[in-house]
Amino acid sequence: MQNGTRLAAVDLGSNSFRLEIGRYEHGQISRTDYLKETVRQGAGLDANRNLTQEAMERGWDCLARFGERLAGFQAKNVRAVATQTLREARNRDVFIQRAGELLGFPIDVISGPEEARLIYQGVARLLPQSAERRLVIDIGGRSSELILGQQYVASVTSSFRVGSVAWSMKYFPDGQFTPQAFQMAEIAAQAVMDEAQITHDRALWDVAYGASGTVGAVGEVLHALGGPADVITRAGLHELTDRLIKAQSADRIRLEGLKPDRRAVIGGGVSVLRAIFDLLQIEELHVAQGALRQGVLYDLLDREQPETDVRETTVAALGRKFAVDAAQAQRVAQLASRLFAGIEPTDADEAATADRPAPASRARQTLQWAAQLHEIGCLIAHDYSHRHGAYILENTDAPGFALPDLTLMGRLVLGQRGKLHKLALDLDDTLYLRQLASLRLAVLLCHARRDPQLDGLAFMADDDGLCVNITPQWASRFPQSAHLLNEESLLWQRLGMSYTVSPVAGTSRSDV
Repeated sequence: MQNGTRLAAVDLGSNSFRLEIGRYEHGQISRTDYLKETVRQGAGLDANRNLTQEAMERGWDCLARFGERLAGFQAKNVRAVATQTLREARNRDVFIQRAGELLGFPIDVISGPEEARLIYQGVARLLPQSAERRLVIDIGGRSSELILGQQYVASVTSSFRVGSVAWSMKYFPDGQFTPQAFQMAEIAAQAVMDEAQITHDRALWDVAYGASGTVGAVGEVLHALGGPADVITRAGLHELTDRLIKAQSADRIRLEGLKPDRRAVIGGGVSVLRAIFDLLQIEELHVAQGALRQGVLYDLLDREQPETDVRETTVAALGRKFAVDAAQAQRVAQLASRLFAGIEPTDADEAATADRPAPASRARQTLQWAAQLHEIGCLIAHDYSHRHGAYILENTDAPGFALPDLTLMGRLVLGQRGKLHKLALDLDDTLYLRQLASLRLAVLLCHARRDPQLDGLAFMADDDGLCVNITPQWASRFPQSAHLLNEESLLWQRLGMSYTVSPVAGTSRSDV
């Protein structure tokens, strides 16, 4: 990446939306702009876990303003991630489709462990490098992340459905603070995070760091009360809790350093923080400068090269874990990519969709990863291995991947062979259809588990559909493949899509 390149990260949190813009110089990213708006989407989930119209409107209005600020940025230099509220929301696709249009960039809903990994990256990149073993915690609006790591490597990543907004709404209704409410909130938080006593045992880390909103707010208040800068102590937390109880309600709080937008959720945030202190035997917590958005920025840097892209590492690790035939996986992946390169839609065809707002460049990557893992389900059972593989991909913790990416890869793996009606395909989704057609054709042509002979075969696409041209010589040399091609065309035609296998005059050159 060239020095001077501008990068941007958008964090769609449950309490606030944030935009971080930085400039890359000699391996480091320095902030040039930062915007934050309190949106409180986490408080906008109804009893059926749907975002209310008002909550969606607040988010859309904010992202429209962010989008204006991001005008002119290249797509590869911007990433927007959404966390727990949009992981939970049943109608998230409705929100994300419009949100992506207003922002001007796709929005990735990431899993809890992936959020934790990125938080650790953000914290670690802004700390001096040392051999210390680190515990990093981040209390968000509807989830809390706990991470163990050393230097830039996160070794244990956990996410729990406990947060400042959710706990404030549940245990401090109308902003009322009582000793009983704090006790109940802390017990409930510890019950949810109980397993952390083992996975994040005190013997496994040397120094504890806290990131983002709740920790930062508590740190500022305690410093204003005379405590050390950027350090939260157990005694300081007790003092802050006593002051909240004496105030009796959020609207009566008068604490220097506490910003107005934090008053409504400070009770829930403090109760969760106290629970974590007790659960993990923390005596002091250092307030970190880095957070999720910085982790996203540095992850953009890592994605510049395959050797540093954690997604490549994840795909390789999954292949090893599920004993994938590496040679066949690479063979199919290379051919699928080659086929797709010849038929991928033009920019005009790349309309965004709710679950996959990805341009063709991203689609090429996703197709290649799906092809590398297309036999991932064979370890469970060869029969219906495509179904097993799809289930694994859609339900695994895969560092580096957003949830829609895993869903798309799962759909591709599911559709690699067999009938097509099971996929409930949208025939207007040109990008996905051509990804799927490329993967199916690659799997078909590699059925003998050796490099296929492509001289005399051409794969093409136009507005009317797909076409495979083969010479009589090719069909004569590879009768099984020719038969499978004809069967494939019939499957697509039954779906209502044009897919022809046409004989052409002899040629000795492959047009694939």
